Amino acid sequence: MNLLQSLLNLPEPLMGAIGALLITLGMLPVAAMLVLWERIFLGKLTQRPGPNRVGPRGLLQTIADALKLLTKEDFTPKDADRILFFLAPLIFIVPSFLVFAVVPFGHFGGTHGPVLIADLRTGIFFMVAVFSLHTVGILMAGWASNNKYSLLGGIRGVAQAISYELPLIFSFLGILILSGSMSTVDIIKAQGGGLHNWFFLAQPVAFLVYLACSVAEVNRVPFDIPEAESELVSGFNTEYSGMRFAMFFLAEYVSLFATAAIATIVFLGGWLAPFPEPAVITGSTLGYFFWSAGWFLLKVFTLVTLAMWVRGTLPRLRADQLMDFAWKFLVPVVLVNLFVTGLLALWGRWAVAGGLWLALLLWALYGQSRAAKAERRQVVY
Repeated sequence: MNLLQSLLNLPEPLMGAIGALLITLGMLPVAAMLVLWERIFLGKLTQRPGPNRVGPRGLLQTIADALKLLTKEDFTPKDADRILFFLAPLIFIVPSFLVFAVVPFGHFGGTHGPVLIADLRTGIFFMVAVFSLHTVGILMAGWASNNKYSLLGGIRGVAQAISYELPLIFSFLGILILSGSMSTVDIIKAQGGGLHNWFFLAQPVAFLVYLACSVAEVNRVPFDIPEAESELVSGFNTEYSGMRFAMFFLAEYVSLFATAAIATIVFLGGWLAPFPEPAVITGSTLGYFFWSAGWFLLKVFTLVTLAMWVRGTLPRLRADQLMDFAWKFLVPVVLVNLFVTGLLALWGRWAVAGGLWLALLLWALYGQSRAAKAERRQVVY
């Protein structure tokens, strides 16, 4: 927030506190809107009406749900560890908000700088480190509840997080090689010049691996085994009710928005448009801010909607399938991609990127041919 700091003339720590407050207050209505949009979108996807009772076209349904949670009894199990039981929702939700400290939501244009709280030189490392802390909250909630279903959900959550954080981190390494920086602002600037410079084209494998791992990191279908209702009642948050349950619920959607924002920064050019900005936009500080923020939010909400589409389409994986997919498929694939990216840095971007896309196409055709052969071998009695 370089421009805002120069206008307000406030110390940097105070500006950071103001930015943190604005992000916290801003993400609450965003999360509520995502909940409502998911219910509407999944209703359309599955040919159901969706929310249509509270308010015009059901637009006030999320507000009614929030009021219901506020008025519900908030109890603690008799034999639970009360301190850990109280701290678990806080530890689970706080990292989801901390990630946005290094997220540039837009740019003021020219030399005014991007819109973010802190431009850390280790921004990507900060994101990964902070985002991994929510696993501690999952385990604390499962252990403190003194409930076998909650404990199983907590253990599943830790195993899943460890398995999918490894390929997620490896998917970033290729981007760091290409951009030469861990700063979120520098990574976006390295993708300037148009759509053809965005990293999802040069790193298609890393982009797909990140999308899969990000869905697993926020415990959403098909990777929601820590909360599998058909097996564990509600998983690690079984014993939570009222506002404590609402904190887990809120953190899931804030984390979903955060993972989409990270993908937008690393692979989709951040605030950059896919084509050159009009002169009327570049000549206005406020106009460029709305232009850049609009493109950033459009990309983020597109990825969020994609995650919702996956939830309404795919079934839940078994625990063994989930682990096999991470360790036997994603990790080898992303390691090969990292090796190829090293060659890319030596031999040129488009030669190796074209080879990656060709490899993806051949792999898809090979998988389709194997499925067709297996189907022909089936004998119908």
